[in-house]
Amino acid sequence: MHRRPLDTGSRLVSAVKVIVGGHIVAAGLATYWGQDGWYRKYLMPALRCVTDGETAHVLAVKAAKHGLMPRLKLLDHPEMKTQVWGLSFPSAIGLAAGFDKNGEAVDGLLKLGFGFVEVGSVTPQSQDGNPKPRVFRLGEDKAVINRYGFNSEGHEAVLKRLKEREKDKFGPEIPDDRNLLNENLWSPDRPKFQGVAHKANGLLGVNLGKNKTTVDAAGDYVVGVKNFASVADYLVINISSPNTPGLRALQNKKELEQLLEKVLKARNELPGKRPPLLLKLSPDLSPEDKVDIAAVISQPKFRVDGLIISNTTVSRPSSLKSGSKGETGGLSGEPLRALALSTTRDMYRLTQGKVPIIGVGGISSGQDAYSMIRSGASLVQIYTVLVYEGPPSVKKISDELVQLLRKDGFRSISEAVGIDVKL
Repeated sequence: MHRRPLDTGSRLVSAVKVIVGGHIVAAGLATYWGQDGWYRKYLMPALRCVTDGETAHVLAVKAAKHGLMPRLKLLDHPEMKTQVWGLSFPSAIGLAAGFDKNGEAVDGLLKLGFGFVEVGSVTPQSQDGNPKPRVFRLGEDKAVINRYGFNSEGHEAVLKRLKEREKDKFGPEIPDDRNLLNENLWSPDRPKFQGVAHKANGLLGVNLGKNKTTVDAAGDYVVGVKNFASVADYLVINISSPNTPGLRALQNKKELEQLLEKVLKARNELPGKRPPLLLKLSPDLSPEDKVDIAAVISQPKFRVDGLIISNTTVSRPSSLKSGSKGETGGLSGEPLRALALSTTRDMYRLTQGKVPIIGVGGISSGQDAYSMIRSGASLVQIYTVLVYEGPPSVKKISDELVQLLRKDGFRSISEAVGIDVKL
């Protein structure tokens, strides 16, 4: 029995199906395995075309929460491990606050290769933040302007979620070499449901904010310290967001002294765990502001354990090209890099290198991270690069940074910290 030969039209349809099917399979594999070029050149630009900034942000958090992230082939770089504040960081690269505002996806994010994830800012009471739209992508500038305004589910909801994460530390896993239905493979020394850690390897920071209508700002931060000390590896006092009226005034010398006296007292009087307390600063500080802040935190009474430099900027470099450059809010991404770097360098010098710094702002490559470390940062954080390059950027930055360290003969991050700053 002979089959009828396919006509030209049928052959064309079959060829199209094969080609389209092959492309779909290839795209799926590239997405699953986190191929850097695929994400950077095709997937992320496509997602930016079909979603607005905030919708994409919400979807990304949900994806991380439910484990819908690429399986990156992470390399174990000994050089990336570091110790700060007596804490062991599996990698010096962390995720900045503002992405996982409500602590929904900590472990999913850590599995991307972050050494630490900072959640928040978290406010005592839930609040919606500023009206939408409030997130604007500046594609030509590889930047973002946001005016979220501390949108938060509040202490109670976030704390409950983080405590549940602590409870879920161990759970059942069936070893690969045994079948659950084959009872002959079980023995007393190889019990069923051998527990393994569900929590991902990495540390948790909690970034604390104040409610918009709060009169007693210090009171909000004190409550935050007391509530989250038990679940956080470190705490952050965020007084530098440009999107909450009056917040940055807390960086003034007198206001800062009053604030730090209260929050440090609250931390030092905790009955149990007393996590390191960090202060997050603005990149828009004047030279006088920097001197004043360094003088304050150098006093034993007001000595915080570290600084995070920096938050977003209200400045707008003349180099900006995007149509949204005039939007109100904080600018992050590549245009922030030089300002964050210079502020890090200044504060490292002013504090004589005695106050560990987490450097953040415009980091999108291993060279950017390396420059920040050489300028005084003991750790670095990223955020906006994820908008443009996706999850593979974590591995890319880590691999590039390791190569730079090795090239210059450094065996660890700590050996390179502040090497370019004259004290």
